[in-house]
Amino acid sequence: MAKLTQLGSRSILSDRQIESPRTILEAFDNPCPKRDYEIEFDFPEFTSVCPVTGQPDFATINIRYIPDRLCVEMKSLKLYFLSFRDKGIFYEAVTNQILDDLVRVLRPRKMSVIGRFAVRGGTAGTVTVNYSKRK
Repeated sequence: MAKLTQLGSRSILSDRQIESPRTILEAFDNPCPKRDYEIEFDFPEFTSVCPVTGQPDFATINIRYIPDRLCVEMKSLKLYFLSFRDKGIFYEAVTNQILDDLVRVLRPRKMSVIGRFAVRGGTAGTVTVNYSKRK
């Protein structure tokens, strides 16, 4: 637990963390690494910015994963999501980046990330990306 630096600390992101959000993510040892079990997080207050219009994009991000050796620490995940608040990025890119960053940090057995983006211009969008560890 000593390696967790976000939990119990003030929530201020540095310029480096905003530039490279993956550096925010922290993990702890899986308490049951021999068992397959699923962890799910919903983040209903995700925001980013359309890179063309500059308008805010609102989404619910859902993460489901089967951990291997590591689990993500929740406060670091929340701060990671907040780092996208002013970032100009398309739905598809941000959903894929979230999956790529989490897979790189956690190396889970299996993971999916679903971005459910709110209606803007009369249309809502959902992007789903998946990962499975090769045996």
